[in-house]
Amino acid sequence: MDYGQFSKRFSTISAINIVPFLEGTKAINWQGLDENVNFLIENGMEIIVANGNTGEFYALTVEEAKQVAKRVTDVVSGRAMVVAGVGYSVDTAIEMGKSASEAGAECVMIHQPIHPYVTEDGAVEYFRNIIEALDIPSIIYFKDAHLSDNVIKQLAPLEKFVGVKYAINDIPRVTQVIRDIPKEDNVAFICGTAEKWAPFFYHSGAVGFTSGLVNVFPEKALALLHSLQEGNQEKAWEVWEDVVPFEDLRAKHNNGNNVVVIKEAMEQLGLTAGVTREPVNPLSKEDKLALQELLKTWQNVHEVR
Repeated sequence: MDYGQFSKRFSTISAINIVPFLEGTKAINWQGLDENVNFLIENGMEIIVANGNTGEFYALTVEEAKQVAKRVTDVVSGRAMVVAGVGYSVDTAIEMGKSASEAGAECVMIHQPIHPYVTEDGAVEYFRNIIEALDIPSIIYFKDAHLSDNVIKQLAPLEKFVGVKYAINDIPRVTQVIRDIPKEDNVAFICGTAEKWAPFFYHSGAVGFTSGLVNVFPEKALALLHSLQEGNQEKAWEVWEDVVPFEDLRAKHNNGNNVVVIKEAMEQLGLTAGVTREPVNPLSKEDKLALQELLKTWQNVHEVR
């Protein structure tokens, strides 16, 4: 595989699909998942990230996460690149990555290790062991501001390490680490904090951004991407200003609203999203009303029911 060419494929939107759960049982609504993935593909998404945080990865069992990765890959059926989220212990992440690879996923995203005690060298070994154990390439999810960017620098020479979903909103910091990684290492930097931060990351050297908004209004996310790629600053900031209130609502309660705002918006627009699983609660009445008012301003795209 030409890993340099592979890393260039991240110069787009990494669409994080949601996982709909049935009200009452909170079981996975597989038909709803199919609908969600098809919606993303039909609206121009070239990368689908199964088992992302907006897909409530940590609310899934390991077996469910494997099933979601396989189902998403089956539905995509070669129409886009599938990146499968993996995590937990090293052995569990490798097990999940191998399962995703067998299902046809082209890449994995290794979640930041969730552990109360993480050292820099320990994080390097965590990511390295998973990357080297899998046949398909890996990107890493880097969001712990307490970890040094030396973690990324030490991993950069690994051939199968093709990208970083960078989710620390420190522009001088991300700019510096992007500049410090040799171009020949072929590490794509992806803004991991969606549309609100995408223009800032893009001008720092990031090549694409993640999006949950695509589950609701893919047109807006694509408009931002294209305006950034074309260097149309006026249009980019116009779109940015339009979507920031939505992203601010998602960021409320220390980002606790991240998933539920997406799901509530989808439901208000007649799409299948279902409920969230614990520890995410339904949207508060106040936030629900704020979302409803915001969606009314976007009626030219979808009819709010």
